Amino acid sequence: MMTDIEHRPEDVGQILIKVQDDIRQLRENLTNKGDGKGITIEELENALNKTEKGLQQKAEQMLSQLNNQVQTLPSADAIQAPGFMALESTWDLKKQTRGQHRIEMSQAYVPREKLRQPQPAGALLPLRKGEPTQLQGLSPGQQSKQTLALRAVYNPHSQQNRPVMNENFGIMLPLIPQSKEKKPPPKPVMGSTIEPLAVLPKANRVDAQLAPPPITEDDARKGILSLIERGLIPPAAQLTLDPSPVKNRMVPLHNPEDRNKPPCTPEIAPTLAGVKLDLVTKNYESATETMAKMPVIPPHPQSVNSLGLSRTTSGKTRTTSAASSQKAKTPATMKTYEMPIQPLPPPTTPASGDFKMISHRFAVQNGRIRDTSSEFLSFKQHYCLTWGSIVTVLKHLEKMLNNFAVPVAFINGDRLADLAEEFELERPPSIDDLLSCIVNRDDVENIIFKPGRRFKGPNGRDIASAKIQATWKMYRERSTYLEYRRRKWAAGVIAISWIMHIKMAKVRQQLKQVRLDNLENFRRRAKKFSMSWDRIKKSKRVIIHIPSLGLNQDIRDSIHDFGIRQNTQMSRLCDIRDPNVDVIFISPVPLSEETLQYYSKLLGLKSAIDSGNVEDQGEFSDRYKIIVPEAIKSFPTHRMCLSTLLKYSPQALFRVKNLIKGREAYMMTNVPHVDDLDIAQYLNVPIFAPEPEVAHLYSTKSGCQRIFASANVETPPGDHDVYTMGLLHECLAQLITENLNVKRWLFKLDDEFDGRGIAYCDVTEHLKCFTWAQKEEKRYGDKWSKKWAQEPVFIKILAEIEDVLKNHACPVNTKVYPTWDKFLQSFLSQGGVIEACPPSDSITTLTVDMLIEPNGAVSIVSCGDQIHAESPFSCWGVSIPQSSVEPDVLNVACYNIAESCKRRGIMGYFAIDFVTFIHPTTMEQKLWALDISLQYSDSLAMFYLMQFVSNGTLNTKTHVFDVPPPKQEAKKRRRRLHGQDEEQPPNTNRFGVMSTRLLHTNLSVVHYSVFFQMCRAHGIGYDIKEKQGTVFMLIDSFNREKLGMLAIGETLQGALASFARNMSVIHQEISAPNMQGDTNFSRAISDIEGILGTTIQNADEADEETEGSNESK
Repeated sequence: MMTDIEHRPEDVGQILIKVQDDIRQLRENLTNKGDGKGITIEELENALNKTEKGLQQKAEQMLSQLNNQVQTLPSADAIQAPGFMALESTWDLKKQTRGQHRIEMSQAYVPREKLRQPQPAGALLPLRKGEPTQLQGLSPGQQSKQTLALRAVYNPHSQQNRPVMNENFGIMLPLIPQSKEKKPPPKPVMGSTIEPLAVLPKANRVDAQLAPPPITEDDARKGILSLIERGLIPPAAQLTLDPSPVKNRMVPLHNPEDRNKPPCTPEIAPTLAGVKLDLVTKNYESATETMAKMPVIPPHPQSVNSLGLSRTTSGKTRTTSAASSQKAKTPATMKTYEMPIQPLPPPTTPASGDFKMISHRFAVQNGRIRDTSSEFLSFKQHYCLTWGSIVTVLKHLEKMLNNFAVPVAFINGDRLADLAEEFELERPPSIDDLLSCIVNRDDVENIIFKPGRRFKGPNGRDIASAKIQATWKMYRERSTYLEYRRRKWAAGVIAISWIMHIKMAKVRQQLKQVRLDNLENFRRRAKKFSMSWDRIKKSKRVIIHIPSLGLNQDIRDSIHDFGIRQNTQMSRLCDIRDPNVDVIFISPVPLSEETLQYYSKLLGLKSAIDSGNVEDQGEFSDRYKIIVPEAIKSFPTHRMCLSTLLKYSPQALFRVKNLIKGREAYMMTNVPHVDDLDIAQYLNVPIFAPEPEVAHLYSTKSGCQRIFASANVETPPGDHDVYTMGLLHECLAQLITENLNVKRWLFKLDDEFDGRGIAYCDVTEHLKCFTWAQKEEKRYGDKWSKKWAQEPVFIKILAEIEDVLKNHACPVNTKVYPTWDKFLQSFLSQGGVIEACPPSDSITTLTVDMLIEPNGAVSIVSCGDQIHAESPFSCWGVSIPQSSVEPDVLNVACYNIAESCKRRGIMGYFAIDFVTFIHPTTMEQKLWALDISLQYSDSLAMFYLMQFVSNGTLNTKTHVFDVPPPKQEAKKRRRRLHGQDEEQPPNTNRFGVMSTRLLHTNLSVVHYSVFFQMCRAHGIGYDIKEKQGTVFMLIDSFNREKLGMLAIGETLQGALASFARNMSVIHQEISAPNMQGDTNFSRAISDIEGILGTTIQNADEADEETEGSNESK
């Protein structure tokens, strides 16, 4: 619709005209369509869109063109013709220079006279592009006229503006009349025609101690008399006017005879202010100018105190009580040091009616005293008797003011005289002392303490140079001294560090040598101990029980209540069952008197247990001793093992040494520690345990696998000594490939214990290629064991195993290892093993305690099935004897492991963990060896307690625990009638369920005496005659939250039921609905109920088999 036109400012009008034509054509089209045919909305929208696009395109072109131009005012010598362009011209940055623009502007200007003459066509039109230009020169007069006209155009307020615009441009500006505001006639003012003058506020009139209000410049110009009458200046103020209204004149010479007479005070006009202002007789300056030039002289100190006047050190002006706006600084408010230096004013004139001189004051100007002034002469005459000392102080004062170039200072003579008497025979006065004599002290202090003011006085340059030299020398010497001190300190640190390094190296070498000596002595005593063991075990001896957990420091730090954890083997005291044994028990925690009494009564039952009569109780306190190391109080939070605490307890060691003096003795620890060698060296006794390093090596999970491999016992599929991530993935992928029937795989840390360092992962559920791997196993059949057949499956599993472990592996104990990443970090740092979890839902774990005597004899001490409460991988309790595996199978495995241990120099007690289950494929019972703990276990200690209270023995071949039958009273033998059943012999088999991990926080609110009364009320106790019942172990004397319990019954089901019932009764008695407490009773009861169900099912199956065999017979 629109054609392209040249982009110039004039094109805007053409564009608008073109738009108007387009709209007109659109209207005509709409009118022509009125023949009955409807106009479609699409045609209308197309027309409007086309028009809008054209307008938008042209607008963008013009805006782009105008944005690239700079607008300037026309020069004085280039005025455009009217109608062509406005006053502003356009300078195209892209097409022309500024000189060319000026030429075009000068050519475009046409005077009005020339416009009246006939012009050829197109003469007044702008030149087209490409046409040649012709310069036209103007005369100086025309140029001046154009300049004046341009100035009128620039100034819209000029009177020539309208004519010039009309004459040159043909624009008639409207005439805007300036209407003058008519002020209304003034109204008559009633009352006073002057503003009220400021007076002293009421608060100041009531309380004279308040600070007076500031005086404005307007108030000061009204005169001193006005200020005094209005109360703004107190009547007693002492004023000094500068310049003085009293004009100086030449005084006559005095008679020499009157030299010694005191000078007379000048006469003062009897006016209220004490000042006569003569402003008429002499026209030197007006009163206002005189007041403006008058500086303020500080008032007398007494007047200041009486009026409460305060001077401000800032340069801000004060405001009156009537107006809060800030005023300019006036001479009345200027500081003394801000005034120009001028000659001293004449003697001051008192403002009050009392013309007697109150005190002696004089001025010091530019560091010199006006000794000819009347004030100074009066002061000198008044203190003529003590003038000698005053002169000395005056010299110091002048020197100070001169050094700091103080322009004016007003001295209190009386205070100066007092200061002179004070320092007459003492040291020279200080600056503070001299400042106390100055009336305008604030102003002088501001000058003195201003940085660099000291160098404004005489010899300032010399003093400044001396100061600079001294500062530089001080800095240089100080830097040198600091560098020397730093080097000396560094040398001292290096020397001390070297000395400490040498000493520490020597101490380490000595400790190393001491430990080597201790180890050598340990081996020598162990060899001698093994040779004389047959004699020792049959003779009187002393056993020193130290239930120390010699674990790593990191593990000890992560165990809560570590001392209580070590005290779970208090039943070691039951070794006094052997009449040849005396016991010294080292307790890791202090014991209360109530706990000591309980164990005294428990051990005193030995005679009653042997005889079966409760009355036969004895006293065996001389057979055992309980010793608590004193270092427990010194290291309450360090979580040291008991051997270390005993090592640092000389009193306890000395007592033990005295108890075993002259007797056969040996030590029996729990987890061996290197400090056991130091204790054995001090006591000179052998240790019934292997070397600490050997015990630590073979107690690890990887060390156990070496023993099991040499003993040829069956172990779960797995791998050991895994220390790197790549090795972990490769071993796990290979194990999964070889054992596709295993669903869960376990990861165990080498150095952890009690099931804490275990993590698991159900790999087969999350492997994408598991189904394909099973098909491959079926396809190869018997050849699946070949490496070449497993290679493709191994590669695919290895590619997926990293993501599976990262997303689905879980630690068992989340308190110690909250995430898999934490567990994996520890696993790679200390190493570990990978084991297969038994592929069965019914799994039983066994624990067998064995003994390798010093002479090499191997025996099984106890065996039992584990009870789990807190975790399926942690042993919470044991039921003795075991009833899950055939005794012969278990004994063979145990003796093979024991022989393997003996070949490695292991001696003493150790525990072996097994797991048994029914294999789902072969339906055969499997027995896998899991772990070895080279320590005196809790289950072994509780087994000795079971032997002590029942006087029974364990048959290690048949795994049956028998007790001696009760003694029958002698009766007359009667003849048995026909058909009467024979009396059944008493059942001597016993089963025990024991645990040292019972936890209930509500036990802490019940004392042991109340606890035993509660148990007695519910029938919880031990029957000495029947050798069955419940016995408790007190292991926590003060918190009383943990304890051990042993339940003995004739059958396994009975013992388990009795144990579960005891826990249920205790929980109900010590718990309330709103206070259940933290306990593991419920989980233990659940596991015991599962074991009961299994035992009942096994018993029913055994009965059915027996009945079937009888019927077949």
